[in-house]
Amino acid sequence: MTETGEARTDAAGLAALFESVAAQDAALIAGIAAYRRHHYQRDVLPVPAIWTEAETELLDYGGAGPKILFVPSLVNRAYILDLMPEASFMRWLAAHGAHPYLLDWGWPGDVERKFTLTDYIAGRLERAIAAIPGPLILAGYCMGGLLALAAALRHPGKITALALLATPWDFHAAGAAQSKQLADTVPLLEPLMNFAGTLPIDALQTLFTMIDPFGVGEKYRDFAAQDPVSARAKRFVAMEDWLADGVPLAAPVARETLSGWYGANSPARGAWRIAGLAVDPAALALPCFIAAPARDRLVPPESARPLAQKISNATYVEPGAGHIGMIAGTHAQSALWEPFKAWLDGL
Repeated sequence: MTETGEARTDAAGLAALFESVAAQDAALIAGIAAYRRHHYQRDVLPVPAIWTEAETELLDYGGAGPKILFVPSLVNRAYILDLMPEASFMRWLAAHGAHPYLLDWGWPGDVERKFTLTDYIAGRLERAIAAIPGPLILAGYCMGGLLALAAALRHPGKITALALLATPWDFHAAGAAQSKQLADTVPLLEPLMNFAGTLPIDALQTLFTMIDPFGVGEKYRDFAAQDPVSARAKRFVAMEDWLADGVPLAAPVARETLSGWYGANSPARGAWRIAGLAVDPAALALPCFIAAPARDRLVPPESARPLAQKISNATYVEPGAGHIGMIAGTHAQSALWEPFKAWLDGL
């Protein structure tokens, strides 16, 4: 091929590349615009709180059956477990032979901004557990799973079983370099944390984007092609609204989790302690249910799977879903709710 012919070929390839990028950008913009103009507003019946401490509430969803206390993450709102009437893990369980409770951590005030993980687990979480009479099952979602695991080890008589949903353990299993990169941001975040006493929401969202940098574009491009009146579109908007409704993280906890969990991989190394007690899943003698979503980018199955390998009486499932979709997506009932209920029935 002549030099002129090669130049034409290169120009054609470059033009095709620009055309592809422009189409992707157009789909991304269309998806964001469709989300912004969607009419959805969250509307669920209120749930009574049987115990409160500062802004933390213990919500009682009623029902007849085993008592289950769900512990969510500290960095997202608890209502992902009660997202909408047709996407509520809590209300579905209450209607299917269980008695679920949900711990809503609330917004960190002046007191909580000084909290460590020990304060949250050996303090507030344990007082919430004590507010529920009799034995109960503890269930944790995402970061809440680590909090629940630590609490279960401290109260083997009160806690009769444990469920860990999309819960990380080995923070270096799916890529130590990326985890250490998150830990390396701590010195850069110190001015923000020293000023506010928290790691602000915008900074948290940036860190989540670092974990899955292409996920935002992909989901909005997909949403651009959806029928806006479909159940799937409504569910997407509900989940995105929840994601945007974040909670700042107490600065001491941010340092512990970013430097300790992500940087030093302290849970998997046996170096994570709460009030002096090592958080060792191998010491857990309770029946345990572990769900690690196969398409989870925030907590890859490689990170969660070692928990099942360390716990002697563990039931492990790997649903074909993502981190949030497993809990509240259009296929959440078959992906998680029903397998979880089957495990409950077998206890």
